[in-house]
Amino acid sequence: MATRDPAPTRRNFLTTLAATAAAGAALPAALARAATPLQAPPPSPPNPPGDGGARCISSGNGLAAVATAFAELAKGARPVDAAVAGVNLNELDPEDMTVGYGGLPNEEGIVELDAAVMDGPTHRAGAVASLRNIKTPSKVALQVMRRSDHVLLVGAGALRFAKAHGFPEEELLTDKARKLWLYWKETQSATDDWFPPTDDEIAKDPVLKNRPTGTIHLSARDAKGDFGCTTTTSGLAFKISGRVGDSPLVGDGLYLDNEVGSAGGTGRGEASILSCGAFAVVERMRAGRKPLDAILDILARVVDQSRKNGNADGDGKPTFNLSLYALAKDGAYASASLFEKVSFAVADAAGARLEVGGHLFTGKPR
Repeated sequence: MATRDPAPTRRNFLTTLAATAAAGAALPAALARAATPLQAPPPSPPNPPGDGGARCISSGNGLAAVATAFAELAKGARPVDAAVAGVNLNELDPEDMTVGYGGLPNEEGIVELDAAVMDGPTHRAGAVASLRNIKTPSKVALQVMRRSDHVLLVGAGALRFAKAHGFPEEELLTDKARKLWLYWKETQSATDDWFPPTDDEIAKDPVLKNRPTGTIHLSARDAKGDFGCTTTTSGLAFKISGRVGDSPLVGDGLYLDNEVGSAGGTGRGEASILSCGAFAVVERMRAGRKPLDAILDILARVVDQSRKNGNADGDGKPTFNLSLYALAKDGAYASASLFEKVSFAVADAAGARLEVGGHLFTGKPR
């Protein structure tokens, strides 16, 4: 997940705690509800009913991915293979600067990729983290699941494993991603010897106007009720080399139980790790909560945690966004985010489409 947040300092940590405490009873009703982890605001939009049919759900950048995954299900593919086939579109697209080939690099200008997969019928998983020079980390994660007795391989070991299974090493840093990384490097300090482009050059360059962030998660359910899922990312842009977010961590960036459902997340990976986001959503569904209600429960818990760890603003709102996705055993599905107007992708017998998920807060994180 690639949302960039300012590092908490002792000063802003204490300031946030003091401001939140001072707000106390004056918090808006929605914030007060969100402060209690298992009492989220009423769901919006309503939970769609499950129809028992095949269905795929993904993050907003996964419209083509869910269409492809659903088509693979129709051909009889296992859900985990269908999910991987879907996200491969993003991993191989040099214009997608958040996943796979073309993803934004770490602070040293090197692209490091994370991915995980999970298979419902076998309850097995595979993952890779800090993988370099391989365009499709989700496919390598599949091999880890199927051709090893391990779940997670990292760094040089993950690369050796990928090469042993025939994946070619390739340069992943595209010119667009290199340009953004170089601009980031050039603007870090006013006392070094790096000079950034002029304001006129920046104004004329669409690449430098926007810094993309993102990840793709995809959960798939076939007509028999079996699940598969994957999450893949190039991670936080310009991260410290070796940083691993939630995407390749089973229970955080993705999780499923074939008797319950599947879940995943995109956004601030550290928040999903600290809340065990995907696992927690599945467990709430196991306890009887509908997908949207389960997600809102866990997002409210994330809000509470953000206030404790210095990642909330003076109003008690998180300084980041996090989106969660859930697909239940009966085919019911939902997505919600901390902040409003985040789209997600769905494909089923009615076709592939974007829908707008629920949320806890209006506006954007500060």
